[in-house]
Amino acid sequence: MTRPVADWITLAEASRILAAANVHIRPETLGRWARSGRLQSIKPGGRRYVRRAQIRALLRPRRRVSVEALQPGFFEDLEE
Repeated sequence: MTRPVADWITLAEASRILAAANVHIRPETLGRWARSGRLQSIKPGGRRYVRRAQIRALLRPRRRVSVEALQPGFFEDLEE
């Protein structure tokens, strides 16, 4: 039987996941983001954990929308 993937991971593990995708963010930086509320985190027993899904979301490319797909007239005021 396979073990389910833990939803909460350590800052060091989060940093390794990012590094494997060639995104180098130190655990200290992730901790700072967690303390400021930029990442959801818990801290049971003095060790901080972040959600695996939020770390993976940092690796997803931002969605791009073509200008043609926008509402007509959206940028009319910029064409002056």
